[in-house]
Amino acid sequence: MERRKQAQGGYAMNITSFLKHWSIRENPFTAEEARQDEVFTRLHGDSAHPDFGKIMGDPGRPASSVVFGEKGSGKTALRLQLEEAIHAYNEEHPDNRALVIAYDELNPVLDRFARRVKGRQPLDSLQQLRLIDHIDGLLSVAVPDLVDNLLGKSGEGHAELPENARATARTMDRSVASDLLLLQALYDRPDQALDRSPLLRKVLRCRYIRGVRPLRRLCLALWILVVIAAAAYGIMFKNTISWPWLLALSGGLALTLVCTIKVTMDYFRLSHLAKLLSAQLRVLDRSQESFRRSLEILPQRLLVTTALPLDDLDDPRYAMLERLRRVIAPFGYRNIIVLIDRVDEPTLVNGETPRMKAVVWPLFNNKFLQQEHIAFKMMLPLELRHELYRQSAEFFQEARLDKQNMIDRLVWPGTMLYDLCTARMNACLDGAHEEPVSLTQLFDETVTRQDVVDALDQMRQPRDAFKLIYQVILEHCSSTTEEEANWRVPKLVLDQVRRGQVDRVEGLHRGLRPA
Repeated sequence: MERRKQAQGGYAMNITSFLKHWSIRENPFTAEEARQDEVFTRLHGDSAHPDFGKIMGDPGRPASSVVFGEKGSGKTALRLQLEEAIHAYNEEHPDNRALVIAYDELNPVLDRFARRVKGRQPLDSLQQLRLIDHIDGLLSVAVPDLVDNLLGKSGEGHAELPENARATARTMDRSVASDLLLLQALYDRPDQALDRSPLLRKVLRCRYIRGVRPLRRLCLALWILVVIAAAAYGIMFKNTISWPWLLALSGGLALTLVCTIKVTMDYFRLSHLAKLLSAQLRVLDRSQESFRRSLEILPQRLLVTTALPLDDLDDPRYAMLERLRRVIAPFGYRNIIVLIDRVDEPTLVNGETPRMKAVVWPLFNNKFLQQEHIAFKMMLPLELRHELYRQSAEFFQEARLDKQNMIDRLVWPGTMLYDLCTARMNACLDGAHEEPVSLTQLFDETVTRQDVVDALDQMRQPRDAFKLIYQVILEHCSSTTEEEANWRVPKLVLDQVRRGQVDRVEGLHRGLRPA
């Protein structure tokens, strides 16, 4: 390497020097993942896809959307832009907000599910995933975040409750407070649910809501009083009978026995309910004993079987989603928007199409996707689109994807990629640089704007477009010395790099190379 540089008459140009010449303080084209892309956070709406408006819709009257895209096509960036747009909408409409549920970290949900539902292979377990399991998973994401906010914890979710959230919670209608307690008891984090129930009751000032524990304490107190009274009767009336005392003692014993029978029946009833809950809420992987102890402090009227998800019917789960809507309404939230992304990333899925299909297919249900005030924005890998078109007519009749604002493929023409690359460059300009720059300024006069657009068009998506420009700059710098000070890339370099990148992209799409 050193000899090559010396033979060329000096050291090869540094990429940092090249960018610094154009007043670009950091490389705009090194990002691989939108979540870790600092440049992306500064773009705001400059990089939005033309279909963004259709996907976003009106947060005040949300509708579901289904988007298919290749790896690197910007699905995660799209999700982040949706979050930002919903946040801006919430700022402008404090009384008509939309709660965001980010259902994109599926590893905990699927891992807990797999521990409960065994299979010889991961696919065997995932194929047993039901729509109601997904609803339970959604609630297990939203409810802990909501409780975190009310308890003053630093949650990682998206429930941006107002500053007076605690005061609002204390003035909740009794039925709404009961709904929140039920959701917390069932869907809070399994390792924290028992400890946080009393704290939430204190925040809600729900001391008037009684479960079965007070009756159990009363029963224990009655037994202590009966034993003390019997001992006192034996001491005071050894050889005589005091009918008033005996009647009082008999009455107390009868009351204690009735109370004991009631406590025993409640115990076995709650144990039975807890067993059913533990069996049905499979994505929580929570023990029967843990559920039983949570049920003990709930209001008796909530312990009816019709109010709990005790079977595999979907109506109780839809009722739970409706409870969530009622609970968030006092805080200004009228709608719920669920963002589904990164379904190919969980360990159990591992990017395999049959496993992704097993996870996603239960969600394709028209009743589920067309709920009032609840919308689902699904960013899905393109492999699932191919699987989708192999399905039967009955499947499409149930899913009704024609009503779900479906984007068949997230397409990025060369002109859009050109504008995106230019926007990223300008987002990285030095603060002292007043004039914006364009991507063609990096190339010499033999390269037209259309040449760059055509090259980017062959990349098809943002990630590969960034790799192309990065490689062009790298190749130019490696073949140019600092002494030459050639700050513009010739057409020969662009053509050479384009051919190599086209081969790479084609190999990637045919599955012949990883990236």
